[in-house]
Amino acid sequence: MIRRLLIAILALSLLSGIAFAAEMPQYTLTIKDHKFQPTQLTVPADTQFKVRVDNQDSTPSEFESSDFNREKIVLPGSQITVFIGPLAKGKYKFFDDFHQDTGQGVLIVQ
Repeated sequence: MIRRLLIAILALSLLSGIAFAAEMPQYTLTIKDHKFQPTQLTVPADTQFKVRVDNQDSTPSEFESSDFNREKIVLPGSQITVFIGPLAKGKYKFFDDFHQDTGQGVLIVQ
């Protein structure tokens, strides 16, 4: 009896976690010609969100930010998902460490 109850509680908690992840705001960045498109994303303050980064170039890129402590390589023709936040209101820069001259962007957190 107790074992069944524990299994039910575990299953419910796992399902709740899946539902929460599905409700998390998601934004998309595309890397093309070593540039982020769009170069600016506006996201909600005090909320965890995810950013899908789609590298359409034929060379690797990197989604990196010293402002919110993320660093992830994006292989050519592939996508990654980066979980960010919650962040306080403000501006947070991100960049492509492999192409710093062209790969620049900013999160506007409101």
